[in-house]
Amino acid sequence: MEPLSLTLRAWDDLPLRVRVWDDGDRRTPLLCLPGLVRTAEDFDVIVPFLGEGRRIVSLDYAGRGGSGRSAHVTRYGPEACARDIMDVCAALHLGRAAIIGTSFGGLLAMGLAAARPVMILGVVLNDVGPEIGTDGAAFVRRFVGTDPALLDLDACAAYLKGHLPPLSLHTDEDWRAMAALTYQPGADGRFHPVWDTAIARLLDAPPPDLWGYFGALSHVPVLVVHGAVSTLLSADTVTRMAARHPDLTHVTVPDIGHAPILTEPPARDALIRFVQRIDAARS
Repeated sequence: MEPLSLTLRAWDDLPLRVRVWDDGDRRTPLLCLPGLVRTAEDFDVIVPFLGEGRRIVSLDYAGRGGSGRSAHVTRYGPEACARDIMDVCAALHLGRAAIIGTSFGGLLAMGLAAARPVMILGVVLNDVGPEIGTDGAAFVRRFVGTDPALLDLDACAAYLKGHLPPLSLHTDEDWRAMAALTYQPGADGRFHPVWDTAIARLLDAPPPDLWGYFGALSHVPVLVVHGAVSTLLSADTVTRMAARHPDLTHVTVPDIGHAPILTEPPARDALIRFVQRIDAARS
């Protein structure tokens, strides 16, 4: 299935790039929310096993990927991103959906559950919860705020391989594909991040208490996908999440850090079962 790429105008006229895979409406639509500086293309990999008979919608948040940049770093924050997401859903007539949120996208799913609970049919939290590991947060801030200005895509792949935590990337081609989603050539001929590095400034402030936002998910089923060696989501946090939520299941992906790509067999199988359950309840 080939995706459709759209450009919508946000409330402040900033362009937002939206990616839509559309195979009809026989099954529950999915709203896919990428990580802090990731883009909609990250979810291309789930379409082969989740895309049949449904719409899958994702977007590049402001300051990321193909969406516009702003002079004001607060435009990249969670409140503005959540507003953009709700506006995109309204523009695409996506009234209710299940959400798959990776990292920052999972936090946004919690915020959306608090702001607009009726739109959410279920949530997948990919390696994120209401407590963020300090070591992982420090790494994210350094990574997001760095522009290595690399010479070519091979250099980008080598850089990622040397800096990222363990991921399900096994071949040189896997790493090149990840590099192509992470860096792009600039006017100087060098490769730069596909995001505005000013986003790192958002991470200077301590995070708010997120357990209340997690509680906003109590009315829907939740699946937590946990990377076994993640420094952002601990096994202890997953245990406490399961104790507080009446309908939470979780799966751990062995030997993987932040964040699982979702094609790992344990993650893929859990996703299929979870979405099928929501499909059955909806029908």
